Amino acid sequence: MKKIVILLFYLFTLTSLCAQTAKDEAKLTERLQDYFRKYKPKGTKLTQAPHMVDYQLDNDAKTLTITADEFFAAQEFTPEVTAHIYKKVKGELPKPYRDYQVTIITNGMEISELIPNRLSQNADKSRLWSDIDYDGEPWVKDISHPVKYTHGLQNRHLVLWASHGRYYDQSRGYWRWQRPKLFGTTEDLFTQTIVIPYLIPMLEQSGAVVFSPRERDWQKEEVIVDNDGSKRNYIEVTSHSKWMSTNQRGFAWHAGAYHDQENPFEAGTARMVRTTSSKSRYSLATYQPDFRKAGRYAVYVSYQTLPNSVDDVLYTVWHRGERTQFHVNQKMGGSTWVYLGTFDFDAGYSEFNRITVSNQSSQDGVITTDAVRFGGGMGNIERFGTVSGLPRALEGARYSAQWAGMPYSVYSSKNGADDYADDINVRSYTLNLLGGGSCYMPNMEGRKVPFELSLAVHSDAGYAKDGQGLIGSLSICTTKFNDGKLNAGISRMASRDFADALLSNELLDIKYKYGKWNRRELFDRNYSETRLPEVPSAILETMSHQNFPDMRFGQDPNFRFTLARSIYKTILRYVNDQHGRPFIVAPLTPDHFQVEFKNDDEVKLSWDAVNDPQEPTAKPTGYILYTAIGEADFDNGTYIRAKNSHTMKLEPGLLYHFKVAAVNRGGRSFPTEVLSAYYQPRAKKTIMIVNGFHRLASPAVRNSAEEQGFDLDEDPGITYGPTYGWSGRQINFDTTKMGIEDGGLGYTGEELTGMLIAGNDFNYVKTHAEAIASVGQYNIVSCSSEALETGNASLRKCAAIDLVLGLEYYDGHSLNFYKTFNPSMQRVLKNFTTHGGALMVSGAYIGRDNMNSSDNKFLANTLKCEYAGRNMISADYLNGMGTTIPYWRQLNEEHYAATSSDILQPVKPAYTALQYADGYGAGVAYQGSDYRSFVMGIPFECIKGEQKRAAIMNGILNFLLK
Repeated sequence: MKKIVILLFYLFTLTSLCAQTAKDEAKLTERLQDYFRKYKPKGTKLTQAPHMVDYQLDNDAKTLTITADEFFAAQEFTPEVTAHIYKKVKGELPKPYRDYQVTIITNGMEISELIPNRLSQNADKSRLWSDIDYDGEPWVKDISHPVKYTHGLQNRHLVLWASHGRYYDQSRGYWRWQRPKLFGTTEDLFTQTIVIPYLIPMLEQSGAVVFSPRERDWQKEEVIVDNDGSKRNYIEVTSHSKWMSTNQRGFAWHAGAYHDQENPFEAGTARMVRTTSSKSRYSLATYQPDFRKAGRYAVYVSYQTLPNSVDDVLYTVWHRGERTQFHVNQKMGGSTWVYLGTFDFDAGYSEFNRITVSNQSSQDGVITTDAVRFGGGMGNIERFGTVSGLPRALEGARYSAQWAGMPYSVYSSKNGADDYADDINVRSYTLNLLGGGSCYMPNMEGRKVPFELSLAVHSDAGYAKDGQGLIGSLSICTTKFNDGKLNAGISRMASRDFADALLSNELLDIKYKYGKWNRRELFDRNYSETRLPEVPSAILETMSHQNFPDMRFGQDPNFRFTLARSIYKTILRYVNDQHGRPFIVAPLTPDHFQVEFKNDDEVKLSWDAVNDPQEPTAKPTGYILYTAIGEADFDNGTYIRAKNSHTMKLEPGLLYHFKVAAVNRGGRSFPTEVLSAYYQPRAKKTIMIVNGFHRLASPAVRNSAEEQGFDLDEDPGITYGPTYGWSGRQINFDTTKMGIEDGGLGYTGEELTGMLIAGNDFNYVKTHAEAIASVGQYNIVSCSSEALETGNASLRKCAAIDLVLGLEYYDGHSLNFYKTFNPSMQRVLKNFTTHGGALMVSGAYIGRDNMNSSDNKFLANTLKCEYAGRNMISADYLNGMGTTIPYWRQLNEEHYAATSSDILQPVKPAYTALQYADGYGAGVAYQGSDYRSFVMGIPFECIKGEQKRAAIMNGILNFLLK
């Protein structure tokens, strides 16, 4: 009986304990689910709330293992975040589990493992290159550059591409964009406007060799000079060693389209010659193109890599009479197009525009040479009987890869049946083929280019339902592939560290500059562009192209610069951290640039450094002064150490042009605007040309409860240099159609597709100076408007000011502030005219930008004009000064357009000197006893034709100064 009682008591106790355990576990489940359901990560905006997948209890070992979903893994993990998560989770545990060891797993990893190396006190060495490093000669090296970088990206080889591009859709039977046309553009075009004018140059200016599997040159023209072509264009000079053909097939060009599986690098021959160390007796191959049009052309060379190739092959690019030299490492990367640089060339056939390759080398071996290509050109790959009809730069990478000689297996992994998938895969396959066999991909065959990082720059979809919120950026990596390792054996977590750094740094940089931005998810997913590369790689979805608040930022060129600089800085830090090396951030562009006469034939150039408050290392230690004389191109620059000025003599009668870049050991900045100087010994008067046109802007913005979008007809904005970024004008502005891709809010036409639209080239002082110099009676100096406004630039010896305002004005929506006549400029001009100085002013928004009472007074009292409305007619000419004056009125490829200029009415005793085609005032002249002025309602530089500009300038100067 006693045993039965004990047994019953035991069973009762056990049942009670089981019931209590079940209650405790139910409570645990509820609390954990509630924690994850309510969880809001700090610093990351998740598009979907995370949740707990399950948990495992081991009561004997007293451990609790919690598994969360991929959205929990997608947040930013720092030591502080990780510690906080564990603290909060432990605080949620019911009493029986509070002394349990808790482990939180997400994406198959304990969350502290997701802390990137840069934030961890114990770096995971498996994610680092460690002793894997390339220390040979770079693929391409500019040996004419006057500065050597030691703390930048020198000798680093990177692969970078903008998303998508035009492709042939087999299912529909025509060429199309891969993404919808929204807000004036499409992702296929938009991301290029970040990568091509900003990001690639920033990386190259830090010393990197950058390869893009998509065509990077926006030039529509293409000229190919080949040893298999015309002997007029390809010329061999033999001295000491003879040229001969190689034993491999080389490039040959033919007219018309190229078909699937046709490889241009297997259709011809290539040449080779033994090297020589002689400085006086050497063999040479000259490639002398015949350009149909003057312009900027990318230069690509090609050659073959042979067992006895050398790594210091000398190429010389002659561009408008200047010479830039490169060493190309022919031990790698043969049988494809190899980018040297982009240069200005004159039209026609001239020895001042050519490429030479020499057999001079410090090594015993051979150099080879094949075709040279100038310009990006038009797409020439035929798909099912048709070509795209667009510049090659706008096409997907599949077609560029075929033109670049990639094998069929690289550019057509779907055997010609799916160009969309081919285009995604070819980018990584090209990277692996070119990089295989290098120290970073030692276990695969390839062409040994030491690529060590790749980045795909995209935008994606999504929208804020209120029409006001930002979506922001996300990134993607792939770690769950090939046992989590890359080809060299390092962990694929290196890619996650890179993807995380892109988001973290972008958030810091953009919020610092513009006050707001969102970091979204870091997804670890199976995407081709991050799965296939055998080096650390990431996709950056920069913003939502479907969300107007995002695109208000994205279409502003100043934002693109900030975004690109953030990406560049992330790559700089990441690559150097991977090798345990220090880094220095390249400086910002100098400002307050000016040129003034010091003596009769001597000028002093001066400028100010620009501080980057976010980057303490980004201080200049010197500057590069670039000079162009007469009709020649800019030289390769003169290094000026630690000084903000430079003095030089001018040759009489020659027009000089200057620009300056800041440098340090990490790289160089973008250059300043171009300024000019001219010394004419018989001149009695000096003219100061002032550049007041710095504006970069998106098109006009419509943003109300009913409408959102960009109005290109109201104002197309102005980009940094030319752009292919526009698909067409926005058609649908209706906010009730938000989120609908086909025909919804943002829906856009295609009438601008393939049209290169000129932007702000920052060289209009040069245009004015050329016109003034043609008169032959005046000396010329010049300055930035900043230098004039701050009093840095002296007007003491100047008889006249020529103020270049272009499209400058305060538009109300731009991220940067621009103004034609700020209070400082008004004071300077008032004082100058009070003392009898003559004044020429030209710009499209002189009236519209000065509508308040004080600005109106300045217009009336100093410029002797008033605003009388907008010129609404489409005619592209003015009348006046006894002639018809054609000007750039419509968007075009040659010159930025004054699409909407002001009607200017004279204030007596001034009078109308120029008229639009409908008779309204386009220019006002004042001939007073105190001073004279001439104000134009269109930018002077928009007048078409050098001779016409010279004639008009001559007339204006005769009026002002005689």
